[in-house]
Amino acid sequence: MSRTIKLHEIAHARAGDKGNTSNVSVWAYDPGDYLLLKAQLTPERIKSAFPKLIEGPVMRYELDHLHGLNFVMQDALEGGVNTSLGLDSHGKSWSSLILGLEIEIPDNQRRQSRPST
Repeated sequence: MSRTIKLHEIAHARAGDKGNTSNVSVWAYDPGDYLLLKAQLTPERIKSAFPKLIEGPVMRYELDHLHGLNFVMQDALEGGVNTSLGLDSHGKSWSSLILGLEIEIPDNQRRQSRPST
């Protein structure tokens, strides 16, 4: 059996941009959750979750020693900050968008709570 949770419950993320490319890194709070991230956060999943925002390919780099994944999304910023008519075409918003994705976790999986700030 499994249950659905929001990704932000087990991971945090940082994002940035350069031109029309956005970069997002996602890290598990608990190293034990890293395998869930690897299994469920595929380039295809990221691209299909935001079909109107990501027009180019999505590449994933696995950072096993850091328990994280790095995604590079091409053509994801409507041309970049200088060409977009959108309110915020910076890559910063991508970390919040990705952390809002739902993932499945086994009912018996121990998980660390999100750290308090």
